[in-house]
Amino acid sequence: MESAEIRRRWLRFFEERGHTVVPSASLIADDPTLLLVPAGMVPFKPYFLGEVKPPFDRATSVQKCVRTPDIEEVGKTTRHGTFFQMCGNFSFGDYFKEGAIKLAWELLTSSQADGGYGLDPEKLWITVYEQDDEAERIWREVIGVPAERIQRLGMGPNYWSMGVPGPCGPCSEINYDRGPEFGPEGGPAVNDERYVEIWNLVFMQYERGPGSGKEDFPILGELPSKNIDTGLGLERLAMILQGVRNMYETDTLRVVMDQATELTGVAYGASTDTDVALRVVGDHIRTSVMLIGDGVTPGNEGRGYVLRRIMRRAIRNMRLLGATGPVVGQLVDVVLTTMGQQYPELLEDRKRIETVALAEESAFLKTLKSGTNILDTAVSETKAAGSTTLAGDKAFLLHDTWGFPIDLTLEMAAEQGLTVDQEGFRRLMKEQRERAKADAKSKKQGHADLSAYRAVADTSGTTIFTGYAETAGESSVVGLLVDGVSSPAAHEGDEVEVVLDRTPFYAEGGGQLADTGRIRLDTGAVVEVRDVQQPVPGVSVHKGVVQVGEVVVGAGAYAQIDVTRRRAIARAHSATHLTHQALRDALGPTAAQAGSENSPGRFRFDFGSPAAVPGTVLTDVEQKINDVLSRELDVTAEVMSMDEAKKQGAIAEFGEKYGDRVRVVTIGDFSKELCGGTHVHNTAQLGLVKLLGESSIGSGVRRVEALVGVDAYNFLAREHTVVSQLTDLVKGRPEELPEKISGMLAKLKEAEKEIERFRAEKVLQAAAGLAEAAQDVRGVALVTGRVPDGTGADDLRKLVLDVRGRIQGGRPAVVALFAVAGERPLTVIATNEAARERGLKAGELVRTAAKTLGGGGGGKPDVAQGGGQNPAAIDDAIAAVQRLVAEQA
Repeated sequence: MESAEIRRRWLRFFEERGHTVVPSASLIADDPTLLLVPAGMVPFKPYFLGEVKPPFDRATSVQKCVRTPDIEEVGKTTRHGTFFQMCGNFSFGDYFKEGAIKLAWELLTSSQADGGYGLDPEKLWITVYEQDDEAERIWREVIGVPAERIQRLGMGPNYWSMGVPGPCGPCSEINYDRGPEFGPEGGPAVNDERYVEIWNLVFMQYERGPGSGKEDFPILGELPSKNIDTGLGLERLAMILQGVRNMYETDTLRVVMDQATELTGVAYGASTDTDVALRVVGDHIRTSVMLIGDGVTPGNEGRGYVLRRIMRRAIRNMRLLGATGPVVGQLVDVVLTTMGQQYPELLEDRKRIETVALAEESAFLKTLKSGTNILDTAVSETKAAGSTTLAGDKAFLLHDTWGFPIDLTLEMAAEQGLTVDQEGFRRLMKEQRERAKADAKSKKQGHADLSAYRAVADTSGTTIFTGYAETAGESSVVGLLVDGVSSPAAHEGDEVEVVLDRTPFYAEGGGQLADTGRIRLDTGAVVEVRDVQQPVPGVSVHKGVVQVGEVVVGAGAYAQIDVTRRRAIARAHSATHLTHQALRDALGPTAAQAGSENSPGRFRFDFGSPAAVPGTVLTDVEQKINDVLSRELDVTAEVMSMDEAKKQGAIAEFGEKYGDRVRVVTIGDFSKELCGGTHVHNTAQLGLVKLLGESSIGSGVRRVEALVGVDAYNFLAREHTVVSQLTDLVKGRPEELPEKISGMLAKLKEAEKEIERFRAEKVLQAAAGLAEAAQDVRGVALVTGRVPDGTGADDLRKLVLDVRGRIQGGRPAVVALFAVAGERPLTVIATNEAARERGLKAGELVRTAAKTLGGGGGGKPDVAQGGGQNPAAIDDAIAAVQRLVAEQA
């Protein structure tokens, strides 16, 4: 049975039994504590925690998941993978243990002709929590599983919680006996490789208190409403139904490995090492496609780093298997064909996914060779120094300069028998990462524990947003936090977080900055609002300072936003929509939105593109946007079902989470997007849009920055002033400026070339004197010295080769010259054939010299180049070269 059919049967079975089918959420987790969705129940977490009332009593889904903590084990074992699909059925206060157990047994054991999976009941073993007599009784008396195939286990394997105070409960797992070839008898308590777990039923019936670990926490009592959360691993069931030994051999992964075999000529099963490499390729390429499909782009932080890391591991493993050219395109094509059966949106988005993947491969292949050479040099130096640990600064250089994920450096160093100073590497990375994380966390969550916001939501419900229709309005204070702690009152000068029952203030989201303004209370108090966030769904938190009086919970309030700021942001947001559509019209659907920020009078828009956008295209895009403004198109918003929005062709942003009902913003006949932000009423209100330019912000992602309205006018006014000044300087008309300035630059460039020729001749004039001054070191003509500062690497290389050529008589010769350029020392060393026959190699000599200078270098045996950080060490570097020549001559 194919994986796609397993998925179809699951959803059909539960839909026929009253469950609402919930489409898989994006892999981009809608949770500040998670980068990616690691489990099937994550999208339902707000319902289980009581943050949001579930819109259904029963639900089912097949959720895309990614886990990467054990990425180094992928391929080495048959159980570790990064992407998987978790089939789940959920009950919110509806059926409980007996209902969940009956449904699971029916689906697993019903014949395939009747819509089930047709598993042999005699091969199914059950585990229950050791104190869960009720579950054990249901399995034995209601289902009829023999007592000898039911095993009681402790809290570790058979008790579930989220790791924090909240719902918890016992589990019951269904395991499949794969037979004696996979291990000894005795059930899952003895051998979980033979008795593989396929389905876990979680019975949420208790509330737990604080504690650490999976077992060290108190049970506070029973929940008022009992819930069910189950998870069946689709890949594990596919492994059983397809009769293969491990998940890598199932249909959606084996085809990728087969394609890798076709590209490299290495067959699966040929050797342990090549099997590991093929498994890594199969797993990582599939995961990469799924991540890109959900809007993740390669980068050096967060989700982007996860994607970059696994893509580069896959590419490098293909090189280890013998691939010499680009391979990602063909591998991605196979994944799209197979996974597209389950997720048709992948096929609709094929071009963008391929573009992002190919761009990352191209970028990595360009740096892989250079980075590998740098690593090889560092490994050689480390071994020569008698150490078995690669320095942390070397690993940081590879990461920062060559884009090597630290994990790749760890793997490649281990292949050479070295460890890496990870602590040193992390020390160099830590400060900026912690600062970034702290800034983001402080902005999104303030300084309060999320439980404080949840308490407000539980007591007063969610905040009603009135800002689409009004800019001011009456409300009441329903929550107040001072220094992150709930408080009944706050006084003048206090920094506060105020929660209102209704508000015209827009909370930052969807790329739109928050409103600012003031809240005036019946008590006479005034709060200046500087930011608005939603740390938990539906609760708008107004952050600001009490300017006058005392703020108290329960007081009436009048909330008023800064209207001028709101209007400027609305103009920017509407301009963003126009820019998005104009770029898609010019570049195609691959120019999909990858992020944005709409602030007063200006915006930035990130979009997918494998290369820079030509200036002529950007000019056309700008012209098209301003043409739309002149057409005075109405801007309207309508709430509808997601299905209806898709039918109307509305564009959705990657990574955003949408509910069943969505808000669609339409700009005449030009643009239609899903959006919760605020906008102008007519395009004429924008006035003018000026694109400032575009740039790269990551592999396959570009950024356009622009000004809107008065800000755009002021910019053009300043530009006009500059043009007027230039025309006065060059004595020409504005349209003549490019030609006249180009001519001036050409003359300047020619003058610089002439100066360079004179300087090079002066440097080379020193060659004869240097050759005559060669030292005799055990029969080797050794020329060392420092040439005038400012000599560049090219001129230094020419001088070294000229000096080497002037040493006659077949004598072994070594020339090692040094210079300082741009406050950094550099060296070029050359040897002739006679010197090399005596074991003197330029590359080894350069590494010694560069290390003394505080840097690195390398090259060929006949000529090599290096540099460092410490110009004061040049004399020491010369001495080091002299010593090494004396030792090896």
